[in-house]
Amino acid sequence: MAVLGLGGAVFSPRISRASGRISTRRQYSSIRAEVIFVNGDEAKKLVNEEGYKILDVRDNTQFERAHIKSCYHVPFFIENNDNDVGTIIKRTVHNNFSGLFFGIPFTKQNPDFIKSIKEQLPTDSKLLVVCQEGLRSTAAANQLERVGYQNLACIVSGLQSLQPGTFESVGKTEIENAGKAGLVQVQGKISAVLGTVLICAFLFITFFPDQAEKLLQMNPLS
Repeated sequence: MAVLGLGGAVFSPRISRASGRISTRRQYSSIRAEVIFVNGDEAKKLVNEEGYKILDVRDNTQFERAHIKSCYHVPFFIENNDNDVGTIIKRTVHNNFSGLFFGIPFTKQNPDFIKSIKEQLPTDSKLLVVCQEGLRSTAAANQLERVGYQNLACIVSGLQSLQPGTFESVGKTEIENAGKAGLVQVQGKISAVLGTVLICAFLFITFFPDQAEKLLQMNPLS
């Protein structure tokens, strides 16, 4: 049998076989907050109606491309410029693959992440933690929960899932596209152009078959 005491303490009575006396053992139970996951519209309501502050944990590169106006910014990962041999090798490999194709900087976890947030936001703050894909924000929210933050929310699939205009943003691109960079972005544009050309060709052949046949006769494929 356990008896709940003040301050969340649980007293568990124990009977000593030797003396027959009842002794109590105090156990402390900690109540942990749950991070809630919301979509874009729900996130907007949390900010506008429930007073949640937006904490952007993306790296500086994505943040500079686009971010929500008036948000707090503390990167969960920072650029790794360490010069030990192992880091140099990893950075070189990264820059020639992920960095080149996706425009992602070589990073490491920010050792001052929690400290920086506590300097700006008390633990009773209501925080909507955001990143581009939803992974970093979830990891960041879990760390914040462990150090005492109780009101935490994340956007499912991150900022990339937002509909245009959900939040007022600042930057040179739309916030849902802030994660697109490197050669992938160029390939995406090329694919879009080729797709448009193919669709136009299909529609032309479908609706103007006689003209299309004449063009093919003028420029045979063989």
